Amino acid sequence: MPIPALFANRLRLPAMAAPMFLASGTELVIETCKSGIAGTFPALNQRTSEGFEQWLQEITQALSDYEETSGKQAAPYGVNLIVHKSNPRLAADLELCVKYKVPFVITSLGAAAEVVERVHSYGGLVFHDVINARFARKAQAAGVDGLVCVTGGAGGHAGTRNPFALLAEVRAFFDGTILLAGCISSGQDIAAAQMMGADFAYMGTRFINTHESLVSDEYRQMIIESSPDDIIYTPKVSGVHASFMRASMEAAGIDPTDMRPKEVVDYGNDLSVDAPSDAKPKEKKQGAWADIWSAGQGVAAIHEVQSVAELTEQLHQEYIEACERQVDLAHAFKEV
Repeated sequence: MPIPALFANRLRLPAMAAPMFLASGTELVIETCKSGIAGTFPALNQRTSEGFEQWLQEITQALSDYEETSGKQAAPYGVNLIVHKSNPRLAADLELCVKYKVPFVITSLGAAAEVVERVHSYGGLVFHDVINARFARKAQAAGVDGLVCVTGGAGGHAGTRNPFALLAEVRAFFDGTILLAGCISSGQDIAAAQMMGADFAYMGTRFINTHESLVSDEYRQMIIESSPDDIIYTPKVSGVHASFMRASMEAAGIDPTDMRPKEVVDYGNDLSVDAPSDAKPKEKKQGAWADIWSAGQGVAAIHEVQSVAELTEQLHQEYIEACERQVDLAHAFKEV
């Protein structure tokens, strides 16, 4: 499917910086959008709906100022909403998305037709996280515009499906926009995602190690020092399978080999922020994920901390080179 009109002529890369709990804030969103990559953040990264509204105001104003002074269009931004019965802020945060006409909304842990209808009411788009075809069909029935296929090795709440298998399965019945998530760390990976049938690459872990993310220097350094073997896929932390770095689990006193799930899934508590919005990352005490740090197997490709602008430039060069190489290969094999 072609990239939606919302993104036409506003992207430097067919990529989206994923909404990461405790990592994505206004600075990361603003800089990714200015660089030509769609930026996102979870509504619950602010501890109250009032704080969430302040972030919407800040992002809207900053991108408007950028477009006015530069004469360029910024990439659109989006908000991640947790659509789960334990999230007490869903209704209020959704109304704020409508009020500020957030260009697109990413829903997780539940696909609700009511949410889709409210976002569609002002012309916004809805993308939904899925880890298998069953969830994809439910989201399709709810009327979403696109699916984020979260495959094996992704950070945060991830799945286990091989990306080739999940994309083929979903594309067989879904003709909307598809975003591919899971270990996408380079421009070559973005190009590969498109060749596999995805419309966008969905990149999370790669953007944690930018200067603009909210995480601590210790978090960034752990990513640099980690390998795929250090990523633990477990339901122990939130009750739903997610990927975390082994060293952070051990530091928090959690046995990485204990795979018993948490007894109660409560995103109202586990994903709540109880420190002031201007607190430093190390001063925050944010539910179950405060000191247990998420990352995907894409840590294998991360060896430094960069600015968003530097990372985008690198990804763009890698992407163009990869696409040109594929054109050359296609011509070579076409002539055989």
